[in-house]
Amino acid sequence: MGAFKLRLPGLGKIIESDRLIIATLLLTIALIIIVGISLSFGAVSMTTAQIWQALTKTGDPLNQTIIWDLRLPRTLAAVLVGAALGMSGSLLQGMLRNGLADPFLLGISAGAGLFAIAMLSFGVFLSWIPLAAWVGGLLTTIIVYFLARSREGISIERLILGGVAVSSLFGAIQSVLLLMAEDGRIQTALSWLIGSLNGRGWNEVTVAGAYISVALLLGCLLARAVNLLNLGDELAVSLGVNLLRDRIFIGGVATLLAAGAVSVGGLIGFVGLIVPHGIRLLVGTDYRAVLPLSAIGGALVLTAADLLSRLGAVELPVGAVTALLGSPLFIWLLYNRKSGI
Repeated sequence: MGAFKLRLPGLGKIIESDRLIIATLLLTIALIIIVGISLSFGAVSMTTAQIWQALTKTGDPLNQTIIWDLRLPRTLAAVLVGAALGMSGSLLQGMLRNGLADPFLLGISAGAGLFAIAMLSFGVFLSWIPLAAWVGGLLTTIIVYFLARSREGISIERLILGGVAVSSLFGAIQSVLLLMAEDGRIQTALSWLIGSLNGRGWNEVTVAGAYISVALLLGCLLARAVNLLNLGDELAVSLGVNLLRDRIFIGGVATLLAAGAVSVGGLIGFVGLIVPHGIRLLVGTDYRAVLPLSAIGGALVLTAADLLSRLGAVELPVGAVTALLGSPLFIWLLYNRKSGI
């Protein structure tokens, strides 16, 4: 006697919708909690009531100064940079249909960082750093993309090797620029190379925040194109997709996000690699959900990493914390690909 199967139309969609709502609520609540902890933690600890009073400018003047001049801009910088890296990695992974794509590994961050370091080292056009970082990241994307092309399409191995090669080249150029820079600018430039949010103020948040906010909105609008590209080139073309145009748009937005993140926090790796994987495990592969949730997840991860970097007696660069957390996960992903899991 065959097994009886009960099929309820629409039940799968209802379950997926509930899972999406639950994941969104959990990530948002976790982000709010981490932001609150980040604002309360420091040399001067504050309660929730004291933080609220400081935010509304009704409490102790010292607490107001600490919150508004030090902790709030740094926390907002972590949220912006994390959101930008999370969505940038998600866009690249969706466009290339490969979970190993990431702005840091593909050399995009190195290209953006090279232009930023050049301007910092010589102290010229500092207000144009976000735009210059985007140009550098875009040029790097084009170089790595052409290095990875083959007759069969984009080779992920060549993509990663090309990113590593370009990153090494740009790293050497950055070292030369640092040797040529004045002593007073070397420390600032080094903080960009290792990835740090220390000392980030309202100037960085307002300038780069405009670029990142626009790019985040554009990234969400590209969800349909990313979904179609994930179906494969032949099927996407049959559905009316212009492969070259959509890939240029997606790559340009992903580069703008990565460059905006670099212009604020420097070279911070592995956020754009790991976060999209976790989001896809939570809500599936529909990029209408994956892209915005990757932004929330990236903001959560980087804010938490920035908080961890301040827990010890000596503050660690947030880039070092993300590398320590992300490297084992990256090794695990490579092992799974090799094993065919």
